[in-house]
Amino acid sequence: MKKVMLSWSSGKDSAWMLYALRQQADVDITGLFTTTNREADRVAMHAVRSVLLQRQAKCTGLPLHIIPLPHPCSNTDYEAAMAAFVPQARADGVACFAFGDLFLEDVRHYREHTLQASGIEPLFPLWGSDTAQLSRQMLAAGLRAWITCIDPRQMPASFAGREYNESFIDDLPDSVDACGEYGEFHSFAFAGPMFQSSIDFRLAETVERDGFVFTDLIPT
Repeated sequence: MKKVMLSWSSGKDSAWMLYALRQQADVDITGLFTTTNREADRVAMHAVRSVLLQRQAKCTGLPLHIIPLPHPCSNTDYEAAMAAFVPQARADGVACFAFGDLFLEDVRHYREHTLQASGIEPLFPLWGSDTAQLSRQMLAAGLRAWITCIDPRQMPASFAGREYNESFIDDLPDSVDACGEYGEFHSFAFAGPMFQSSIDFRLAETVERDGFVFTDLIPT
């Protein structure tokens, strides 16, 4: 049985990846790791508060490893932080990192390249999924998520702060992937079969910052 640690963004795809891996008998999931914005104390890109991230991880029943990144964060900064984390994972017996990537070849190749010769094998459990079907499959299984970040260059700002549901998917412009794989939007998963209980929060303000639109979620 191989020990696997999940790259955890706090979003729906990471949550679904956890659910999918738990169906595999040869996988021992040992924990989650997440990169955060050190200055803002939030999940990188998704902008989810660390306190919600920690509550979410607790509801998975898995330990969470936070990798703080500077802001702004260069590719060199990111690679240095990951290079420091890999030996810790190896020392704990981790053999694989699992990523929730769906079909972007350049992203997959980058992950494979950076982990080459590290002793850690990259896994892509959701790779090749039809995102139109996958989005509906997640919802049918009970996964619930809230949109915390959108790229207004790719879709209207009004989609920020909406729940990821059938209505949201139906309203998406034809150019936007149903799972947001091109970075059109990011989410916070708060309920579903991968969690022991749902995570409570309330919606706060929506702001535009650094070229993106963010909706803040406050724990309750």
